Amino acid sequence: RVKLHDSATLPCAGTCSGVAKWTVLQKPSEVLAECDQTSCRSVKEGYQMNRDQYLKRNFSLIITDADYSTKTWFTCKCDDRNICDVDVETYPLRTTLKIEVGESLVLGINISAPVEVLYNSTGGAGPSRVQICTVNGGSLQSNPEYEQRANLISDLPPVLELRRMIPSDSGVYWIVDKNSGEDIHIYTVTVEITPKAQSPHFEGRVSVCLLASVTSGRF
Repeated sequence: RVKLHDSATLPCAGTCSGVAKWTVLQKPSEVLAECDQTSCRSVKEGYQMNRDQYLKRNFSLIITDADYSTKTWFTCKCDDRNICDVDVETYPLRTTLKIEVGESLVLGINISAPVEVLYNSTGGAGPSRVQICTVNGGSLQSNPEYEQRANLISDLPPVLELRRMIPSDSGVYWIVDKNSGEDIHIYTVTVEITPKAQSPHFEGRVSVCLLASVTSGRF
């Protein structure tokens, strides 16, 4: 597993006297990087091989910026002979947010694949997680309890807004890839009652949105 936006090295060793090339397993005709006895070539931006390592029979592929598009199987071949297959997975992003009563919680979906948005007031995993909605690109399907509060405020990439947050909404929110079941982003959210919120003049209709940065809080 690799951290999102970190570099990753896909290990591969063997013998090859011809051209060693890396592709995505499902797209064998689309070369990412390749090496032979004289030189190496980065065919697609973000993918590299090292000639000195090639001469030592090390055909490792360097991914300079791992993102969700690299969550797949890669294969290295030598003149159409398979040498290595490597599966790349990324750690989920983690973000901690504190917002005030009446504000909106905004959750970045991060991927275009279908996802579930799950919630648990205690942060526990498993059956106790409640589904808020599913998101597929620009399409939103909310559970009845959240129909009046959930809204997509962007679809490229999808961004989900939950309006009118209250203290009982504090807890952990998961963005989960429906196809793989993997956690994509985990938000730990605290909804705070401020002196302003306790004032009899406070109407609890603040429309401020806090957008969780894709890059914040990862480790």
